[in-house]
Amino acid sequence: MDGQGEYVIRRRGGYDCRHERYGYHDEKQSAHLTCGILRWMKQATIKDVAAKAGVSTATVSRVISAPDQVRVETRERVWQCIDALRYQPDASARALVSGRSRIVGTLIPTYDNASFARQTQSLQKTLAESGYQLLVTAHEHDPETELRQAQALQQRGVDALVLVGAVHSPSLWKFLRSWNKPSILTWTCDDRLPSIGIDNAGAASEVGDYLVSLGHRRIGVIAGMSRHNERAMDRVKGLRHALRRVGLTLPAERVTQQPFGFQGGMTGLRKLMSARHPPTAVFCGNDLLAAGAFFESARLGLRVPEDLSIVGFDDMELAGALHPGLTTVHVPVDELGHLAGQGILALLSGAPLPMRTMVHHSLVIRGSTGICAPAA
Repeated sequence: MDGQGEYVIRRRGGYDCRHERYGYHDEKQSAHLTCGILRWMKQATIKDVAAKAGVSTATVSRVISAPDQVRVETRERVWQCIDALRYQPDASARALVSGRSRIVGTLIPTYDNASFARQTQSLQKTLAESGYQLLVTAHEHDPETELRQAQALQQRGVDALVLVGAVHSPSLWKFLRSWNKPSILTWTCDDRLPSIGIDNAGAASEVGDYLVSLGHRRIGVIAGMSRHNERAMDRVKGLRHALRRVGLTLPAERVTQQPFGFQGGMTGLRKLMSARHPPTAVFCGNDLLAAGAFFESARLGLRVPEDLSIVGFDDMELAGALHPGLTTVHVPVDELGHLAGQGILALLSGAPLPMRTMVHHSLVIRGSTGICAPAA
């Protein structure tokens, strides 16, 4: 030990290493720690990974750049060694050789909607299994922001894009055509791009049929803002179509558009219930709107479902947590994300993809809906 409270450790080969004392009084312990630090600081190479996995460096390179070309068991063994050695492939060099960044971009309307978050998580997991990363941006239903974000993702060198919905600015559609890389739409189906969606209008029509079967004739809607959002528009259209089939109408005073969210549901219900002939049932554009309507109904002294039936859309976790439980349309958002990831991977490999893939929704009936009470 020198006079400054440091140990001087001599390793084999004459290499000197110093470190702060930190209370060590045993030179062997100190040497062991120092050598461990040096091993940790040494950056693993592709040769280290190949040696540990018992494969060639070319196989390691294929696992990273083209995993589909490697057997599953070999691929998993190589990735385990990559993780164990903390090997960091040179992304720029890999992209230069392969012509791909192995990064996919996705543009979602908002971070506030748990359904988009779950879809994104499922998408990311599916892509990661094939060695792709995901970049996520949210445009808050603003077409100009969405275009700028798409252009920024292009500049980042993404290999493909996943978008939500079919209502986009003409400039974005032009950009997608000129970019000429794989893109997929989700949540709705459209013939301009391969799309994986649900039947929003059909789901809302089923809600209408169900409420009518319970005896409801005055049905209101708290819709999300429909500008730049065809999903919100289709849900109103679907309910209107169901009512029309049995000779009922959906007048303008029974439809209110609100920002998707809890506060929007509260505001929307206040507006609907202030009418001369308020609805006996309310269909909400998503579960957050429905939750807001739930709480506002209690503030107004209305019992759910005795005085007012409420239906949501999405089947988020809170739907089952409310009391009574929320009747809602179940959207398989995990499946949406997974299929979108599989679709992108298929397009990147040159495989064909159907223009329309529809995932199945279902109406989940819980305690928030009941038979319409007779008029007083």
